Amino acid sequence: MTRALFIVDVQNDFTEHGALGVEGGDAVAERISRYLAVHADEYALIVASRDWHHGDDDNGGHFSDSPDFVDTWPVHCVGGTFGAEYDEVFDTSRVTHHLKKGQGKPAYSLFEGVTDAGETAAQLLEVHGIRDIDVVGIATDYCVRASALDAIGAGRRVRVLTDLVAGVHPDASAAALAEIEAAGAELSTSGS
Repeated sequence: MTRALFIVDVQNDFTEHGALGVEGGDAVAERISRYLAVHADEYALIVASRDWHHGDDDNGGHFSDSPDFVDTWPVHCVGGTFGAEYDEVFDTSRVTHHLKKGQGKPAYSLFEGVTDAGETAAQLLEVHGIRDIDVVGIATDYCVRASALDAIGAGRRVRVLTDLVAGVHPDASAAALAEIEAAGAELSTSGS
């Protein structure tokens, strides 16, 4: 197996009950869990990322009291809080590696995260000889987009499973998927 599954930011603050809730976030978390129950053995790596921000500073200008919702945001996904934890319907039992991103600075791509042992996504891909990556998660128009584009930039074949993503804005999400496809990714569905 040379395929990895990247699960981007399926966290409480990005689902309906969170600080930056995305409509359909809980449903995507549930569908990802169902997908993993059937397909986890098809992947050599299953990597999940989480925003994991500091609670005592603005994280390099990422947090703002007057957010523009493009570059600055309300406080969200503060490490160790409910909002930073995985969504309760996301079953993480088959996840092989957990990455935390942010940690004092803005970060959108899963490739900006590290495991608790300090491993990066790029290192994990190299060590395991991964050539193909499926990308799912939240939010299509931000962190899913950034993660998929970075995976393409890292020379991997990328497939976004469009029924396992949720975005902030429908138009921005459609534009992000078009951009990802134009960059060389395949858009597909999970078949589940």
